[in-house]
Amino acid sequence: MTMGAGGESWDSLWTNCRVATMAEGGAPYGLIEDAVLAIKADRFTYVGPRAGLPAGRAREEHDLGGACVTPGLIDCHTHLVFAGDRADEFEQRLNGISYQDIQKAGGGIRSTVRRTRDASDEELFAAAAARARRLIAEGVTVLEIKSGYGLNLETEARTLRVARRLGRELPVTIRTTALCAHTVPVEFDGRADDYIDEIVNHMLPELVRRDLVDAVDGFCDSIGFNHAQTRRVFAAARELGRPVKLHADQVSAFGAAELAAEHAALSADHLEYVSEAGVAAMASSGTVAVILPGAFYFLRETQPPPIDLFRRHRVRMAIASDCNPGSSPSVSLLSMLNMACTLFRMTPEEALSGITRNAATALGIEASHGTIEVGKAADFVVWPVRSPGELSYWMSPILPVSVVRAGGCVRLS
Repeated sequence: MTMGAGGESWDSLWTNCRVATMAEGGAPYGLIEDAVLAIKADRFTYVGPRAGLPAGRAREEHDLGGACVTPGLIDCHTHLVFAGDRADEFEQRLNGISYQDIQKAGGGIRSTVRRTRDASDEELFAAAAARARRLIAEGVTVLEIKSGYGLNLETEARTLRVARRLGRELPVTIRTTALCAHTVPVEFDGRADDYIDEIVNHMLPELVRRDLVDAVDGFCDSIGFNHAQTRRVFAAARELGRPVKLHADQVSAFGAAELAAEHAALSADHLEYVSEAGVAAMASSGTVAVILPGAFYFLRETQPPPIDLFRRHRVRMAIASDCNPGSSPSVSLLSMLNMACTLFRMTPEEALSGITRNAATALGIEASHGTIEVGKAADFVVWPVRSPGELSYWMSPILPVSVVRAGGCVRLS
């Protein structure tokens, strides 16, 4: 189809839309009215008003009828590959038993580890693929998946291989994170330092050698690993050339955010009990605060993360589903938008930035993803709404009209 004469050549044009580019500066949401998106070879080559489109020809043109377009959504913190569920623990908590007490009694993470070790690769893949498809149906085009339910080399490698396979077989970009330092496995009970030895001397080097790891994570808190142990994991990650992330200050003021910042972590996640000193350190290091409203809601926590402190220190805030069987059994990233706004008083624009631009930064892929800009991956979502703020407004998620990843349609209405 021709748009003018001669000039540019595009694979596709998407016209007659309101594009929330989520680029910083300018209008709220980076909004462009009466916009056109031009795509060639899976990248945006023009993003702007129809009046500014250069002359050229496109193989396909899609008139979006004035619909709202956002970048492809990014879920930057999930534990998607696991076996079984923990519905029994949900009932226990409602009967007054704390999450910490359940974990100390052999439940919690360890119960999922047992089931995951016993599951076959195909069982793990089938369950994870079902979860991933639900996220994709809501507009997710990039998905981070952590290990951490194996806690030995064999099962950690299997879960990360399943994650890589999801990226090959489903229309979603996968980033893998080794969370070997999730908790101490039963075979190392009472020997946390020995388990850290196993992680840094054997597990991480082998997982990286097999090209299964994009980043390294840990759980640093009063019921997790201490500072010295976490530093050893981070040092090993640095030697292996992998960036780090951290589950930080979720259940206590543990100074974990400061530790994350000290190591220039991509993100520190949870952060309900982070101190102002920790927030200031994150601001200096550029570490993103990943807000996880699903876990806060599901665990019936009472202390929210300090959103005003993050604003004051200009710390970027991302939002993620934290999909996992124990504390956030959710496969709806859009539900997290509404929770972030209602529970934590984030604005709809902050929330949408949290699952696009800032989520990309939390994964270290901001150069190619997270906003709709020329040169970036052509990932975007077409919504049956007029305003991007509606995505946070609805308590029940709105399904997209179209999801486009790398310039190709994932689903069309």
